[in-house]
Amino acid sequence: MRRLRISAISYLNTAPLMWDFEHGDTSQEFDVSYTLPSVCARALQGNTADIGIIPAAAYSQIPGLEILPDIAIASKRAVRSILLVSRVPIEKVRSIALDTSSMTSVALTKVIFEKWFGSGRTFTAMEPNLDKMLAVHDAGLLIGDPALQVDRSRYHTLDLAEEWIRHTGKPFVFAFWAVRQEALRDFTPSFDLAAIFQQSRDHGLEALSISSISRQWGPRLGLSEEEVRSYLTTNIYYHLDEPCLEGLRLFYRYAAEIGALPNVPEIRFADTASAVRA
Repeated sequence: MRRLRISAISYLNTAPLMWDFEHGDTSQEFDVSYTLPSVCARALQGNTADIGIIPAAAYSQIPGLEILPDIAIASKRAVRSILLVSRVPIEKVRSIALDTSSMTSVALTKVIFEKWFGSGRTFTAMEPNLDKMLAVHDAGLLIGDPALQVDRSRYHTLDLAEEWIRHTGKPFVFAFWAVRQEALRDFTPSFDLAAIFQQSRDHGLEALSISSISRQWGPRLGLSEEEVRSYLTTNIYYHLDEPCLEGLRLFYRYAAEIGALPNVPEIRFADTASAVRA
């Protein structure tokens, strides 16, 4: 039987989630590839991956997915890595370039403007190059590592998670692990998938692991080790708990109301424990 195929995101914020796959024996059970959030979703949709850490928005567009419980990339405060960047005050923004790497943050941008800044903006998909974005638009949406590298003292910026929380009082969920139902039926793994992914997250969030990630990623992104550590331990929340689910359902409702996403099916969690063989 072939190994389960994982499509993961090549951003700093996924490093704790991937700890066991990169540092332990877990990798022997899976084939792992790294890409952008929007491409992870396409890999599941195109059956080139069995498990993927998908943008929350993708769940509304890909049938036959189930979510691995209690794991997310979410935020209960400013997230730092999902930014609207502008040379003019945000309330004066009329045209916005949207990072093609993103699905969820694109929908969130539209929700925020439609609900709380007023309609009438134009949105254009562009590669995440801030100079090119701002050459032809009032503002640009950047996600992930490129957003962390923005010198915010040079621009007007809006942290989308912070703005969402300010208006709703609920956390925002950007991504989670999803598995194709067909993969669960076809492979019936001899292990509890949810437990494996949860344990990898837990191991990745241990103090020694965070220190290791900070040493590795700080120079790569031009950030200090403390900036990386603070981002992973303060700005990102890695649990899909009930408050996060409430925020996720509200986002789905708002996005469907303004036409940014189709109506979202009921959230279904994968019962991977029942697949464990005796």
